[in-house]
Amino acid sequence: MSLTTVRAYAKGIEQAPRKVALVASLVRNRTVADALVILSHVPKRAADPVKSAIESAKANAINNHDLDAKTLMISTISVTTGDRIKRFKPASRGRALPFQKKSANILVEVTGDIKPKKKPVAKAAAEKESK
Repeated sequence: MSLTTVRAYAKGIEQAPRKVALVASLVRNRTVADALVILSHVPKRAADPVKSAIESAKANAINNHDLDAKTLMISTISVTTGDRIKRFKPASRGRALPFQKKSANILVEVTGDIKPKKKPVAKAAAEKESK
């Protein structure tokens, strides 16, 4: 059985990449089932986007690439910086204080074994034996 790698991206997460990376490091190099259980108990706002990215990679692997759900492992999970939106906050004496709204991108790569193909049962042969 050969290992196959499947990717999923979550782009434009409206949270600082450092905060998302903290949550992503909790589930790095784990099975997909373990990662989903861990993320459902993490009390951080970044847990939801990381969980949805992992679920998306799992769905891609199962539906598009015919991988076995029990053998799925997270091979890569990385968080990179996304777009930054520049804004200003009004301050006293007519000043404007600049700040940036940061965003993050999440890349999840999942590896697993290809699901074995079921051999078709010969209906004609089975019917002849029963008669």
